[in-house]
Amino acid sequence: MDSADNGLTSLKTNLDHFFLLVNALIIFLMQCGFAFLEAGSVRAKNTTNILLKNLLDVCLGAVAYWGVGYAFAFGNPGNAFIGHNYFFFGNIPDDLLSHFFFHFVFAATAATIVSGAMAERTDFKAYMIYSVVITGFVYPIVSHWAWDGNGWLYQGVVVRNETIGYQDFAGSSVVHMVGGLAALVGAAILGPRKGRFDKNNEEDFSGHTVPLVALGGFILFFGFFAFNGGSQAAISNEGDGVVVAIAIVNTIISGSAAALVALALGKFLFRTKKWSLLTSINGGLTGMVAICAGCNSVYAWGAFVTGLVAGIVYIVVSALMVKLRIDDPLDAVAVHFGGGLWGIVSVPIFARGTGILFRWNAPAFGGFGWNLLGALVISLWTSALSILLFGALQLLHLLRVDPETEEKGLDLKEHGEPAYPLMAYVGHDGKFGLPNGHGLELAHMEEINVGYVKDTELDVTMATKEEASQVV
Repeated sequence: MDSADNGLTSLKTNLDHFFLLVNALIIFLMQCGFAFLEAGSVRAKNTTNILLKNLLDVCLGAVAYWGVGYAFAFGNPGNAFIGHNYFFFGNIPDDLLSHFFFHFVFAATAATIVSGAMAERTDFKAYMIYSVVITGFVYPIVSHWAWDGNGWLYQGVVVRNETIGYQDFAGSSVVHMVGGLAALVGAAILGPRKGRFDKNNEEDFSGHTVPLVALGGFILFFGFFAFNGGSQAAISNEGDGVVVAIAIVNTIISGSAAALVALALGKFLFRTKKWSLLTSINGGLTGMVAICAGCNSVYAWGAFVTGLVAGIVYIVVSALMVKLRIDDPLDAVAVHFGGGLWGIVSVPIFARGTGILFRWNAPAFGGFGWNLLGALVISLWTSALSILLFGALQLLHLLRVDPETEEKGLDLKEHGEPAYPLMAYVGHDGKFGLPNGHGLELAHMEEINVGYVKDTELDVTMATKEEASQVV
């Protein structure tokens, strides 16, 4: 009998580890989604740069989170503010490795949000510095507060003999508000891309490939099901499967509602006055970000309302960013900070049985107040450290590339690897075709890149440099 009980316990433990790892691997795939979304949203001359940053969000993040990040977040022993054990896996038990990997992919997501908002003009050295700091320190402290048993937010507050904990199941505030606020501060200090807010240049700053954006959006939608459902962190206990199902279903309902609202508002009230694919994708992502906090605890109608409001929040925050002349090529601030803030506020309103709409009593309002306090402290923490970090990089002249590099493109000047080298369009006759059927004869070129041609002996037969720049 004891042997059977031990075998069952072992099976349940292994199932929980497997559940965490499989969901973490799906969330890891979201880095591919971010890479496609960001690459499609920037100009062609900066594609390699943004793809490399997405790769290094994983590589730098893995080392930083292994070295110090996980210790700060979940190191045991720890106190209400910070963990202080398991540095470089010192003393860590092997049965925490699946937990480490799951939370590492969350940490990498927070850093990725920032790189999108600061795309096309950030110095690569500055990127590496802020990526390590966010993954290794800024984000782990917040996750300790909210998700570690010793964290002050996790421990909650007692209201009329009832303990009220912080309600953020899958990271609306812990992941998305942190990433979105760091992105906001970074983009504001960095300044807009050269010419971004000149009315005559509006079209010049559009992303260069809509299909990549769409593919990235679909991958992120898929990843959010694991992001939210996997946050149950176990599957072997009674009721675990039901909670996972509730979280996943609420994710698609909220995301869909937000996408539809953003699509309609974009068409009839704001932005392009067109049926916009890009607006719909970002609206859907905002809805999924917003429902992270309460995906396990709200009814489907609550998820629907959460998504409706999230779609409005996305449109309003995106328009406000333009009004304030803060340049965010990915609308990362609107999606992640806007969606995350609304999400953390909405949970104590719509939570099944315990929300304000269900109880209207002191503990319900206490939960609302505790979530508001958590969101405020997380905002202050992230903003303060981000101002120090990006302000220092700016003062040291490390934050932004020089004007020539920005104009010619980061792919060529910082990496020497243009994503779409012009030579790829050259035929056997030494000419490459143009949209109007003309050809351009290449005698000698030192540097070749889409959108930038530097020539020393360039024989142009029937084409202008402007026509050549149209070849994509």
